[in-house]
Amino acid sequence: MLIKQLSLPKSMVSTISEEATLAEAITLLEETGYRCVPVLDKSGKIFRGNIYKMHIYRHKSQGGDMDLPVTHLLKNATKYVQINSSFFKIFFMIKDLPYITVLDENNHFYGILTHSTIIDLLQQSWSIDQGSFVLTIASPGQKGDLADIAKTINRFCSIMSCITLDVQRENKVRRTIMTLEPGVDRQVVDDISKALDRRGFKVVQVEDLHNG
Repeated sequence: MLIKQLSLPKSMVSTISEEATLAEAITLLEETGYRCVPVLDKSGKIFRGNIYKMHIYRHKSQGGDMDLPVTHLLKNATKYVQINSSFFKIFFMIKDLPYITVLDENNHFYGILTHSTIIDLLQQSWSIDQGSFVLTIASPGQKGDLADIAKTINRFCSIMSCITLDVQRENKVRRTIMTLEPGVDRQVVDDISKALDRRGFKVVQVEDLHNG
């Protein structure tokens, strides 16, 4: 399970009980340096939501009672994924959150999957550290375009990774980002660009991963 492999398990996550006060929560947040932590029920198994440092300080600045339980300022109660959920579901859930809560098969708190971990995974999947050049290729969005682009590039070198963008734009233009194998030089990139152009595709951007 990809989510399980990428998640920080409960034993490595700072959490707080729903019985804790706002004063206790702000102490924990200050000590750990986190902007929020998961709130669990009395049993330590059920995820109740997140408590944020920002909301506690706002509450305090307005003269709010710091002896109230953390549930008074609970947020993100429905922001979680199952450990066996599709990985792509995370992208619809996490957005501006620092992490997404992960529940196990029994709907108990398993741990968290951080925003930074997802970004690192994307970086690895795009082969940024190993590839030579990244090509952004515009295509009409017709059936078979991706196969045609890949076949054309493979005449010159191997493709390490591929991602397609703009799949919902009304103008139907698609942008395909492909990372080329190590050892490819600029002349090969120019030859690829000319070959793609003859096939009706346009290389709109070339990024040299080794020279910025």
